[in-house]
Amino acid sequence: MEKRIGRRMTEANDRYQLFGPGDRILVGVSGGKDSYTLLHMLRRCLRLAPFDFEIVAYHLAQGQPGFPSEKIESYLLSEGYETVIERQNTYQIVVDKLRKDATPCSLCSRLRRGIMYKAANRLGCTRIALGHHREDLIETLLLNLFYAGRLESMPPKLRNDAGDQVVIRPLAHVPETWIAEFAVEQGFPIAPCLFCETGSRQRRKQMGELIQTLAQDNPYLQKSIMSAMANIHPSHLLDGKLFEHRQL
Repeated sequence: MEKRIGRRMTEANDRYQLFGPGDRILVGVSGGKDSYTLLHMLRRCLRLAPFDFEIVAYHLAQGQPGFPSEKIESYLLSEGYETVIERQNTYQIVVDKLRKDATPCSLCSRLRRGIMYKAANRLGCTRIALGHHREDLIETLLLNLFYAGRLESMPPKLRNDAGDQVVIRPLAHVPETWIAEFAVEQGFPIAPCLFCETGSRQRRKQMGELIQTLAQDNPYLQKSIMSAMANIHPSHLLDGKLFEHRQL
């Protein structure tokens, strides 16, 4: 499984030039299976790649009651990673600012990203690596299509709005099932965020269940959706900023 994931990561790096010689990569470690797998696989790349780069394991302790940030820190240090633990009580900010019926994910992620961008600049990092996998990209596409009225997903490589950091997703073409199997094999100390189990997270879960249902009749469904995101025909859509239909 490690080799299979590694091949998909290598293909993604060749295609998108996610990272290269001299890069210093801040790896966001949330405590979930995806970020642990990403960190492990980047260290494997470090051993096998024909060029040198650096990785920094970064965990943001957000002040969520009962969340075992200490367990994550202990694991990272025991594995010998260059480790940075930053403590910011974003949990309380989210609780204070949101209505009781609102979902926390959007505000929480914005706060987290802003802190990570500043940390990456402070630590001299040239890349921020996040653990989003293939199903994350597909579910985000469907969420934006169904609920936001946009054709948009998570790109494998993106420069942030301020222009001072590049965000990469090396697992973008890796199936979630592979990651789940690998995380069990490796015995990663998983620490799920219970704050995420409401609101938009439930919608994301619905998208995942929809994909699984449709995939029962079409086992190539996920592959087809990923291919579609790389095979865009603006003239066959409705966006006048991309194709001027009135000039025809």
